Amino acid sequence: MTRERMLEIIRFCFVGGVSFLMDYFLLFALTEFAGIYYLYSSAISFTITVIFNYWLCVIYVFKGARHQTPKQAAIFIGSSVVGLGLNQLCMWFFVAVAGWHYMIAKIGATAIVTFWNYVAKRKAIKG
Repeated sequence: MTRERMLEIIRFCFVGGVSFLMDYFLLFALTEFAGIYYLYSSAISFTITVIFNYWLCVIYVFKGARHQTPKQAAIFIGSSVVGLGLNQLCMWFFVAVAGWHYMIAKIGATAIVTFWNYVAKRKAIKG
C-alpha cells in the first residue's frame, strides 16, 4: 500500500467519522424532537449526510477529484442509493427483528455500510 493510499484512507475515515456524527445527530433529532418514524428519519439523515460526505470526499479525501464526469456522478449516486438501501435494511433488521434500540441499530448499520461506501465512492470519485 502506498503512502498516498494510506493517507487517503485516513482522510476517508476522518470524513466518515464527522459524517457519522452528523447522521447520528440528525437521526436522533428528527426522531425524538420532530417525531418522525425512525426509518423515515434514518433515510432523511442518511441522504443529507451523503451530500455532505460527497462534498468533503471531492475537496478533501480523494485528491484531484474536483472535476467529475457525468459517469462518475451517476456511479456515486447509484452507490449512494445502494448504501441507503443497505442502511435501511440493517436499521429495519436490527430494530424489528433483533430488538435493538434504533440508535444502537444505527451504529451496526453504519459499520456494515462503511466498507461498501469506501469501495464504491472511491470508484465513483476517482474513476
